Amino acid sequence: MQYFIGIVPPNDYKEKIIGFQNRWPNHWISKAVEPHVTVKAQSGLTSDEEWISIVQEVCRSFQPFDLKVSEPRFFFDTILYLSIESEQLVRMHEQLVHRISPSQELIKKYFELEDFVPHMSIGKTFYGMTKGELLEMARLAKEELAPFPTFRVDFIRIYREIEPQIYKKYVDIPLK
Repeated sequence: MQYFIGIVPPNDYKEKIIGFQNRWPNHWISKAVEPHVTVKAQSGLTSDEEWISIVQEVCRSFQPFDLKVSEPRFFFDTILYLSIESEQLVRMHEQLVHRISPSQELIKKYFELEDFVPHMSIGKTFYGMTKGELLEMARLAKEELAPFPTFRVDFIRIYREIEPQIYKKYVDIPLK
């Protein structure tokens, strides 16, 4: 069983993204997981769930903060995401990684710490899109997902894998 930690955009923007994603009939990302901003990837989030108390402690040290969604960009040519601007998000990510303390190998595998790029994935070839469709999605996202919002973060969400590659809400943890 795997877990990861994310931030959920406001419902209206989340629904706008899902509707946008679903316009590509072979794209099943919205069945795999709701739109979210990744805070902490799977590394170190073990099935014993002892790390959840660490996440709660870190969240108690953070006041609610603002997060800005911005222009679409690519990881390689296989993942399209909306870029995210938030110093507090980066600080939270770093604290979680340091406190949970996964191996250096896992940190590298999951692009954490110095490789961390705040993002909200909106399209991936892994979920059925072609590279050409991703290019079209990127072009349309600039128009159709704008204006890109800034929103307040007052909780984080832990997601749990319920079947291979399908993640659902497990628990929400409030900030201070």
